[in-house]
Amino acid sequence: MSSKPLEKSVSYNSKNTYETLNDFTDETKNVWIVFHGIGYLSKYFLKYFDELNPVDNYIIAPQAPSKYYLNSSYKHVGASWLTKENTETEINNNLNYLDAILKVETMLSTRNLIIFGYSQGVSMAARWVAQRKIVCNQLVLYAGGIPNELNENDFTHLGNNTQITIIVGNQDEYLTKERLSIEREKARTIFNGKAKEHIFNGGHIIKKEIINSLIL
Repeated sequence: MSSKPLEKSVSYNSKNTYETLNDFTDETKNVWIVFHGIGYLSKYFLKYFDELNPVDNYIIAPQAPSKYYLNSSYKHVGASWLTKENTETEINNNLNYLDAILKVETMLSTRNLIIFGYSQGVSMAARWVAQRKIVCNQLVLYAGGIPNELNENDFTHLGNNTQITIIVGNQDEYLTKERLSIEREKARTIFNGKAKEHIFNGGHIIKKEIINSLIL
């Protein structure tokens, strides 16, 4: 009889929340799907989008499923999209969750669609667009890395009408010169040189003025 642990798995129904900002009306021009970074909750992440015109912009913020206490005071809660454990399963679970949001928010195809990922949210946004062939008007990858398993064939469904923007801070503590070089080359190859790079003065932070400037 083996004494080694044996990992097994089960499938079950689960439920998760997501947050929205502003109302979707006939006057709505832009629908955003915004993916927060590690340590955020979607309801607090939406504060970075509250200066956008509320008539023109409807914002959807999915919630990463893995919640945890941020420090030993056990007061503030954050969340993570993925870890190095059972990554493929976590990715599939997240993709199924995002598909469920898409079924509810059926108006997305009728408006200018902006997919926005920040930090760890970049990896989830990129995977969703790539694996589910999401067609969007803008894909914004802010202060995060493109997953290594993705390549140029995963984004061929994005035509010339999709604006791709990569945003990084010149003082980002998580982005060494070596990693910046690697990410630049990866983006150049994957998006065939069509991605526009925006370098701003600052660290691993979100600036509202940059978000506000993304509106076409």
